[in-house]
Amino acid sequence: MVDSKVNVNFVCQRCLQPLKIDPSFGNINEHTIAELSLPILTSPEVDLESQTASLDHMVPAFRLIDSANGSNGFMLVGNETPTAGLSHIMKKTASLFDIVSANSEVDHPLCEECTDTLLDLMDQQLRLTEDEWNDYSQFLKRLEKEETSDGHETLMQELSSLKEEEERLKADLLALQEEHQAVERDLKERELERERLEREEDRYWREYSRHRRDHMINEDELQSIDCQLVYAQNQLDKLKKTNVFNATFHIWHSGHGHFGTINNFRLGRLPSAPVDWSEINAAWGQTALLLTALARKMNLTFDKFRIVPYGNHSYIEVLSEHKELPLYGSGGFRFLWDTKFDAAMVAFLDCLQQFKEEVEKGDSGFCLPYKMDRGRIEDASTGNSFSVKIQFNSEEQWTKALKFLLTNLKWGLAWVSSQFAKDQIK
Repeated sequence: MVDSKVNVNFVCQRCLQPLKIDPSFGNINEHTIAELSLPILTSPEVDLESQTASLDHMVPAFRLIDSANGSNGFMLVGNETPTAGLSHIMKKTASLFDIVSANSEVDHPLCEECTDTLLDLMDQQLRLTEDEWNDYSQFLKRLEKEETSDGHETLMQELSSLKEEEERLKADLLALQEEHQAVERDLKERELERERLEREEDRYWREYSRHRRDHMINEDELQSIDCQLVYAQNQLDKLKKTNVFNATFHIWHSGHGHFGTINNFRLGRLPSAPVDWSEINAAWGQTALLLTALARKMNLTFDKFRIVPYGNHSYIEVLSEHKELPLYGSGGFRFLWDTKFDAAMVAFLDCLQQFKEEVEKGDSGFCLPYKMDRGRIEDASTGNSFSVKIQFNSEEQWTKALKFLLTNLKWGLAWVSSQFAKDQIK
């Protein structure tokens, strides 16, 4: 029986089995260790300084227990009690194992079985290496026999050709590098050109969108103008077919034929139908406007008088006296010498007579139904004449005279309208 705990100093580096070291390892002196420390093959590539620095491959001791006490089957080997020089012997033994491990690819120490296995492997490797060396040696001898001077020259020529090929390839490589740089520069320029074209394209599309929008707006405006033009043309055609005088001035009668009317304004008054003077004055304003328009259409300028249409306050200007005759009345009490309204109506009848004479110059067949002379209108069918004055006249006769005046004016309107229609046809 052994103690429960025993120090194990060395184990096999392959199978980790505890080893029993031969006592002769402790008798190796320092000189022998130094000689063993020298490299086996010296060459310029061997670093002697690094060879002298040994690496400690000693496996640290670990404590084992008897198999009966849990030692896992290990047999304890070695001295049971330490001696006085055990530390020094262990250090020398470890140094020796380090030297042996440094000179080979195998770590030491090894047990006997691992050593035999390693030797068998090394013998097998040696045989393989010798066979390989024999193959290379035979191949070398065959090459030496086959080598001749012609082959050397051929190799030299081939070497020269290869050098020329190398120079040519170098030149080609240099040209390709320059071409590559040129291509890179061209690529950068093309990239800049592409960016510029993209900006131009963006600007073009923006302008296209703006012009397209303007074009659509213009098309809408053009269609609108075309519609307006068609509408205006239709209106023009309609207006060409329309007699502006007939559309503007409508002369008719009312009150069972007693009153002559112009644009629905009655001209005159009766005891049984007292027409308001504002209506009479408006009727005289329309009458003055009509005669002025007919004279302008014929380029007629009245002698001695100028008719000024001014609504229900129209008047006639006496050119020689620079005097205005009111073509409107106010009713009520009137003095005998207040005859301006009567003078204005007489002057208007004189202007209508001048219009008749001007029409007869161009159309001898023109004739008014009622004869006019010095402020009076004569009915040829009865031979009766009526004054357009208010003084010393009855309302019935004055109203009838104004009705005849409107009738003559309507005939003049019809004649001018017919001439106007002929001008439109031409």
